[in-house]
Amino acid sequence: MKDSSMTRVLITGGAGFLGSHLCERLLQNGRDVLCVDNFYTGSKQNIAHLLGNSSFELLRHDVTFPLFVEVDQIYNLACPASPIHYQNDPVQTTKVNVHGSINMLGLAKRVKATILQASTSEVYGNPNIHPQVESYWGNVNPLGPRACYDEGKRCAETLFFDYYRQHNVSIKIARIFNTYGPRMHQNDGRVVSNFIVQALQGNPITIYGEGAQTRSFCYVDDLVDALIRLMQSPSTYTGPMNLGNPEECTILELAQVIIRLTGSKSKIVKMGLPRDDPERRKPDISFANSALEWFPKVQLEEGLTRTIGYFDDRLRLGSINK
Repeated sequence: MKDSSMTRVLITGGAGFLGSHLCERLLQNGRDVLCVDNFYTGSKQNIAHLLGNSSFELLRHDVTFPLFVEVDQIYNLACPASPIHYQNDPVQTTKVNVHGSINMLGLAKRVKATILQASTSEVYGNPNIHPQVESYWGNVNPLGPRACYDEGKRCAETLFFDYYRQHNVSIKIARIFNTYGPRMHQNDGRVVSNFIVQALQGNPITIYGEGAQTRSFCYVDDLVDALIRLMQSPSTYTGPMNLGNPEECTILELAQVIIRLTGSKSKIVKMGLPRDDPERRKPDISFANSALEWFPKVQLEEGLTRTIGYFDDRLRLGSINK
């Protein structure tokens, strides 16, 4: 077996929020990293500090077209992950999930690489069971405005398991729950970045409905650790595997914590609920606990403090439009 320090890793969507942190960690672990991104939502700024590393390579490429490279592992993260971005071009979002998965699975089949799919908790839709377990089939509206992402990710999981059964491709599927941290896109409509920027600028903090809907927030360092552990796990652990923080809080509680941590005088403003917005979201991570010996370590207030520091620095540098 090849020495792990020589492992060649492809990360699609590698210049995005999650992908850039994964690139960074794998380089620290001695891997050769090929970062692939078309920069639809990713940013060169996220990986600029890695460009001088001889073990890092950046390639502008759209995964809806085939890619021919030699690698040992593939992390397939390519896909806009926030409603604002994936609903902007829903047809392309579906193509990224379907055509992109087919192309990356074909590559994995050809070079005999292990491939990990960054799936999502959105495959559960607006769940009828709580917390969500991997055996739950979900409650997804296939015709709604979120379907391009929700159903696209569900189809990607189907493709992964069909390549596994039909072509013996080594697969891993991670169902990622809400993740946050530095390098989040400030204008992607996600609740943590929205609230932090609004609070730092002293603008009203907008919540939907009464803010009673719940989410479970995992700090990016913990999530990256879980992805790497899943990739390195025995081949029998194909997934799907829930990865996220099981500590549940309401959106209103999150807004109140961010106001306190920033010392902001922002007021909370309520708006109408968006269509098909899940009411509750909390992962059951028993599988990850037992299979990977993994549990999130970073508490919410600690992670939020780090993330607030990142956005505060960007505001001071004028990197965020006021």
